[in-house]
Amino acid sequence: MKNHKIAPSLLSADFLHLQQEIEMINASEADWLHIDVMDGVFVPNISFGFPVIEAVNTLCEKPLDVHLMIVEPQKFIKEVAASGAYMMNVHYEACAHLHRTVYAIKDAGMEAAVTLNPHTPVELLEDIIADVDMVLLMSVNPGFGAQKFIEHSVTKTARLKRMIVSKGLDTLIEVDGGVNMETGKRLLAAGADVLVAGNFVFKSKNPIETIKELKMLSS
Repeated sequence: MKNHKIAPSLLSADFLHLQQEIEMINASEADWLHIDVMDGVFVPNISFGFPVIEAVNTLCEKPLDVHLMIVEPQKFIKEVAASGAYMMNVHYEACAHLHRTVYAIKDAGMEAAVTLNPHTPVELLEDIIADVDMVLLMSVNPGFGAQKFIEHSVTKTARLKRMIVSKGLDTLIEVDGGVNMETGKRLLAAGADVLVAGNFVFKSKNPIETIKELKMLSS
């Protein structure tokens, strides 16, 4: 069995009962809590900002995996760090000076991750892969939950894994979008280390059991 991580996505939580949702995450076998920050510019949706992340951090016992789907994410590194993030994800497509941004994230005391949209090839990471702690592959177009899984994400995960192994690195691969038991199993077999799941967890009849089942998946 692969020792992979599960990161439920807060975007799919019931915000009228956010405290109960976070308490559920605390009681579950989830490893991280994934938090999507959207600005309505880089992606066609708006989610929440730093006051919400800070409030979540006061209750959540799991590390916060913060994914910035925004333009110019480098402007908010200090704010993300101050909100309690463990991992800060920035999009390759949004960073003109990615190397500088990655090291600014690390200097702020966080792990640094780079995210790729579905159309962005993993080969573009050739000159930055050794500097990041994790790569997040979007397996749906970012902006909304409950989208259909993009099938080429499996072979894309495998290509990225080969790149990481060929360089002797231990960079993590995270995948977000359309993750369920069936797609999760295939992604793990292709080399994924972290599965982000939103609706599949939070809309299930028993989220704690669903997280456990995802955690028990074998590749």
